[in-house]
Amino acid sequence: MNFRIVLRSLGVLLICEAIAMLPSMVVSGVYHDGVMAAFAYTLLIIILSGILLINVKPERRSIYARDGFAIVGFGWILISFFGALPFYLSGAIPSIIDSFFESISGFTTTGASILEEVESLPEGLLFWRSFTHWIGGMGVLILTLAILPSIGEGAFQIMKAESPGPSPGKLVPKLGKTAQILYGIYLAITFIEIVLLFVSGMSLFDACIHTFGTVGTGGFSSRNASIGSFNNIYAEITIAVFMFICGINFSLHYQVMKGNVKALFKDEEFRFYISIIFISILLITINLYKDSIYSMGESLRHSSFQVVSIITTTAYTTVDFDKWPVFSKMILFFLMFMGGCAGSTAGGMKNIRILLLLKTVKAELMQIIHPRAINPVRYGGKTVDAKVISGIKSFFFAHFFIFAVAVLLVSLDGFDMITTLSSVISTMSNIGPTFAMVGPMGNFSQMSVLSKMVLALTMLIGRLEIYPLLLLTVPSFWRKVNI
Repeated sequence: MNFRIVLRSLGVLLICEAIAMLPSMVVSGVYHDGVMAAFAYTLLIIILSGILLINVKPERRSIYARDGFAIVGFGWILISFFGALPFYLSGAIPSIIDSFFESISGFTTTGASILEEVESLPEGLLFWRSFTHWIGGMGVLILTLAILPSIGEGAFQIMKAESPGPSPGKLVPKLGKTAQILYGIYLAITFIEIVLLFVSGMSLFDACIHTFGTVGTGGFSSRNASIGSFNNIYAEITIAVFMFICGINFSLHYQVMKGNVKALFKDEEFRFYISIIFISILLITINLYKDSIYSMGESLRHSSFQVVSIITTTAYTTVDFDKWPVFSKMILFFLMFMGGCAGSTAGGMKNIRILLLLKTVKAELMQIIHPRAINPVRYGGKTVDAKVISGIKSFFFAHFFIFAVAVLLVSLDGFDMITTLSSVISTMSNIGPTFAMVGPMGNFSQMSVLSKMVLALTMLIGRLEIYPLLLLTVPSFWRKVNI
């Protein structure tokens, strides 16, 4: 383990966080909301800490796989802790545990909140709260690579450890350029949505807040009733479309920008993703209409928005879907586990893993029927390596094992089963509002300190896809042997 390069990289990361906090401080000054001093003190603390770490001189600049995982694991914990300081120092959230929960929920794009009422929150804090979604959506360390692509050799290990999905890669030979392309696409999508939401009738402030939550697939809103408070169908359609877009692998956006539109529809994961969305919308629309919950038009409107919102793990809401029929809620429940596509800003287990597991089951069934036949798992016309399939199976086991442990710990609070299960699903899949006490009209304020810390941990585990944090607990990970 190259401890010095890890510390120095964390210092660079903190400086980038300080830069990212400046717009929120400006917003606070513009609105004279009384929390500008809290941002100033926080910036001073972050910058001093960052400078201290940057001055650590590494003996060698190479970043190995374990160094990358350590940078990612500790980096996300650090940025979440320092990101909590504006909430705490301003007095808006007087508990440091609650402030940390809100911050980590923002950065991991979970959207779970301990706030019972958000509309009275100062504008600067509302902006920062949602801007953490935007920062964390693409990946805060990828942002660092985009800004400072020369932080050291082996930076691919950082991107590999942080990026969602089984196989992150480079779009172009140079990693720094790849990061810049990704954030260029991200910025373009962000700008377009802000303009469209503003044109739809939202204020510029609300347009920014909800764009950050959409493109980062986070879900924090400036309104207690989320998107439903606007009762604006044009804004709903805009947000739904952009949630859908941001649930797609960003490498496909790059291919489309280059003029290769066919690549989008040739991609098996995208076809699977859009099929699941279409089928889910159809089934829920029929269920809502047959149970006389809404008219046919309203059933289609609300089912479309909520299906896209849930599968992309954004969890913006237009209605209280916790009051829907059980059949509709069960569909949403399964979508919460699935999530979006690999390489997107969405959380969950990712469509590509579900698809490859289904293909594996089919191959094993065929093997039973035809024992002498060779039935490889294919994806995109190519045979999938057995190690990849094995890795996905291990991921699923680890995912559900951690899920079970977290449920047991949260159950100590004594809440009903739906609330207990929903709170863990909400955080581990980085969704936000789910069902019962933590549903669209609820929050996490009544959870105990233990449960909040467990759920904060599951947010990180879900966002980083388990291994970066689990590796930090393995003794052999810390041996001074580079791998």
